[in-house]
Amino acid sequence: MKSHLEIILLSTILLINVQLSSSNERKFPKNFVFGSSSSAYQIEGGWNEDGRGLSIWDVYTHENPNRIADRSNGDIAADSYHKFDEDLKAIKELGLEYYRFSISWPRVMPFGNNSLINEKGIEYYNSIINKLLNANVTPMITMYHFDLPEELNKIEGFLNPSIIEYFKNYSDLLFDKFGDRVKHWVTFNEAFFVCRHGYGTAEFPPTISDSGISDYKCIDNLLKSHAVTYKLYKEKYFKKYDSNGKVGIALNARFFFSETNDTELVNRGLEFELGILAQPIFGQNGGYPEIVLKTIAENDKKEGLEFPRLKQFDSTWLNLIKGSADFLGFQYYSSRMILPISSELTGISFEKDANYNITGNPKWKPGITSQWYSVPEGLELILKWISKKYGDIEIMITENGWADKGELEDDSRVEFLRDHMESILNAIESGVRVTGYLPWSLIDNFEWNAGYTQKFGLYGVDFSDPNRKRTQKKSARYFKEVIKTRKLINQGSTKNISFTFILTVLIIILGIMATR
Repeated sequence: MKSHLEIILLSTILLINVQLSSSNERKFPKNFVFGSSSSAYQIEGGWNEDGRGLSIWDVYTHENPNRIADRSNGDIAADSYHKFDEDLKAIKELGLEYYRFSISWPRVMPFGNNSLINEKGIEYYNSIINKLLNANVTPMITMYHFDLPEELNKIEGFLNPSIIEYFKNYSDLLFDKFGDRVKHWVTFNEAFFVCRHGYGTAEFPPTISDSGISDYKCIDNLLKSHAVTYKLYKEKYFKKYDSNGKVGIALNARFFFSETNDTELVNRGLEFELGILAQPIFGQNGGYPEIVLKTIAENDKKEGLEFPRLKQFDSTWLNLIKGSADFLGFQYYSSRMILPISSELTGISFEKDANYNITGNPKWKPGITSQWYSVPEGLELILKWISKKYGDIEIMITENGWADKGELEDDSRVEFLRDHMESILNAIESGVRVTGYLPWSLIDNFEWNAGYTQKFGLYGVDFSDPNRKRTQKKSARYFKEVIKTRKLINQGSTKNISFTFILTVLIIILGIMATR
């Protein structure tokens, strides 16, 4: 028989093994996919090469360098136009199943229309698609990621109803050239951001400051552009390409927390920032949210306006837009506290219509600027809100990321990824149909008005190096392990065993040895 001390020793070893293996790791569903995302203007460079036309971001950064934090631009960026093979190496190292990237509209249509098709641009994207497929990576294409052709901006861009036809023709080209191999499409990236900050606040190009008017016009035309593109794909290409392609849209939103548990105010905020675009597509009855239309109509009346600033779609458009997506690409970075506005705003504006203020929360983990807080519970709550509101729709997390200064030992990003994946699992277990996670971003890039002062990449890029050297970060190694094991790994899980526990084990072992 074994002695008591031997039994203690064996039990202790068994307990250690249990501790090492049971780090609360949770498995992702069998069909859940992992990937990462990028966008053309932010990584490609080659801004004036091989027949590419100008985008609004080319013009904006060249004419207004003072609006970029470090006075930089995307002329070269990560130089992926010449160095995609290095991006592909990172994709393969990570073991990504999906890679989401965007097409530069002016690279394939320099003037934004059919008057000139740039074959060099078509060749570049064909090369990316083929290399991804050869590496067993599924390409997901975003058609529009902020870089409107400047020629279309000259005719008022998304304020001009003709944009619907221009976008349809552009999407027709993409489906025709790439649809035989690409089965996952996103029409617009962060549609609310496009319209609110491009045509309302003037924070981004085309820098139109017309809050409460032009931002609504943009939303209306953008939704119609999306719907006709979806219809085009279903009628012309769906059966042609084996009937397994999907077309969706990527919407972004924050969750709102209320200190007073004012659910009506929280829902109001979500309807104005997310529902205004999501309900027309995913809502059971379609159309703009009632609270949005009612509030705008009341304010129109107060201002004595003759025509409504936003009106419900007629029956033709309502039915065309309703159901015009096979999945929702959802993009979440942070949340905010929501507060009622203390005094009534005057004039016409989105702010007056929405009628709320937002702020941060000192209890949340702060990011590199006040814009960023890590609030993983907000992701879980907004996913549940979407599911409750729109039913059993497919949701793919097409962006979710953490900004820092470019640290290679980026523990804060590892923590961010882990915490947000846990929130996704929580949402899935509660019945939300989330099918994939594609965090932002594969590599460091040009981060819009922040220039290169904020880094989101799983791989670092040395922008001072003419070769734009890529370097794997700690977050990449962590994400690689999650993908490989399909488990939510607690970073440094072996460290979860307390020092006291290990010390106790060592004392027991030494005691056993001393008695022999």
